[in-house]
Amino acid sequence: MQGTVGRLGVLIAAAGLIFAACGSSTSSASVEPSAASSSEASAAASTEESAAPTTAASEAAGGVVEIRWFCCLGGGDAPEQVEVEQKVAEDFNAAHPNIHLTFEAVPYNAARDALATQIGSGSGPDIVGPVGIGGAEAFHGQWLDLQSLIDKTGYDMSQFPESTVSLYNVGGEGQLGIPFAVYPSALFYKADLFKEAGLAEPPHDWDSTYTMPDGTTVPWDYDTARKVGLLLTVDENGKDATQDGFDPEKIVQWGFEPQRDDLRQVGAYWTAGSLMADDGKTVQIPESWAAAWHWFYDAIWTDHIAMTGPQFQNTDINPNGYPFFTGNVAMSENYLWSTYGVSDAGDDWNLAATPSYNGQTTAAFNADTFRILKDTKHPDEAFEVLTYLLGDASGTLLETYGGMPARPTEQDAYFDTISKNYTQEIDWDVAKEGVNHADVPNFESYVPAYNQTLDLLNTFGTKWQATSGLDLDKEIEDLKTQLQAIWDQGGS
Repeated sequence: MQGTVGRLGVLIAAAGLIFAACGSSTSSASVEPSAASSSEASAAASTEESAAPTTAASEAAGGVVEIRWFCCLGGGDAPEQVEVEQKVAEDFNAAHPNIHLTFEAVPYNAARDALATQIGSGSGPDIVGPVGIGGAEAFHGQWLDLQSLIDKTGYDMSQFPESTVSLYNVGGEGQLGIPFAVYPSALFYKADLFKEAGLAEPPHDWDSTYTMPDGTTVPWDYDTARKVGLLLTVDENGKDATQDGFDPEKIVQWGFEPQRDDLRQVGAYWTAGSLMADDGKTVQIPESWAAAWHWFYDAIWTDHIAMTGPQFQNTDINPNGYPFFTGNVAMSENYLWSTYGVSDAGDDWNLAATPSYNGQTTAAFNADTFRILKDTKHPDEAFEVLTYLLGDASGTLLETYGGMPARPTEQDAYFDTISKNYTQEIDWDVAKEGVNHADVPNFESYVPAYNQTLDLLNTFGTKWQATSGLDLDKEIEDLKTQLQAIWDQGGS
């Protein structure tokens, strides 16, 4: 991810990225491939034809405002998605003779460099998306505050939950986005594994309790999840992790799999927070995040209820990148977008609430939307396009991207559609309620030296997952020290 766009634009200008410019005057968008460097072209060819960047571009007729829509910092670059996005642009143009919308698709792997080059050269697009929080923060400071346009047009923000609106209004820069596609977290679990172990299923109600095997009722928190996870972790001889003779070297079923893509994310499942103190330059480690990291480390190396790093990376054990998909994990925290492969886990999985920490339940949150660059020369027209993408075209685009609608009024229809992919009855209300427990500020929000921060977090996270016997307090302090050094040096 790029942190300082202007500086990066200069550094990567030599990459030779060339983008389709306006062509001959026409009333509908034409499709022209944009050129890429030879190395990028080779990479694109090796990862299916979806990698071929496609640009819908034309020169608007006199008096018509030209608005450019750039993709794909997030999803949207698959051929079938590009076809739909192109059709959305054409439909918009047919209904809005005063504005001409062009669509530019650049493969995900090249999109950040491409956008940085365009912005750095002063030829940035007007609208960018779909893009998540992290993808947008790679271009921190480049986004338009939409509040004046929202007020001017009377755009109804009350149609969205406050938690999703607040997601785009942190850091003192204004309302930088409007909710579109949301991916709340939940606890995916295998009901048959709980039944086999004689355990009650985890609660579907948020901020709830759990009934232990001895009949006692306890809070559904991470301490309880650990105890239940131990009972659901089983070796090849059928012994669970609480029994004498349990062999942690021969585990065939794991009790609990945290979402482990990012150490910030691990912490965000406990409470919302940030590595950045209020002064914007000092590293802080939220107490809850340190507690979460300790819990995660012990889950791997002491309790053995979660996979080690080498096990997670072993394609024989975890062939599809998410252990829950194997059917050999009883509980797993993950986002709603993981439904793309969850059928591999069998037809007995369902959704439950994530555990709480110190009486508070938080579900790390992913979300995509479209944003307007602050340097657009046509903010009013760009906002008209934006509201079209979020409104008239939203159903088509959400289906294409596989996102849950941010508007609660549209969610039941969405779940009715995806329920057809599964034979069991799934409690989708768990996911809908998860939106109200989203981590705000989001864990992907801006911090200084964004790229280098993520690299360092990945280095430490990889080490912790692969190395037993570490003094984690010392590790956390070392992480904090190294992060501060990077921030003080003004890295990107």
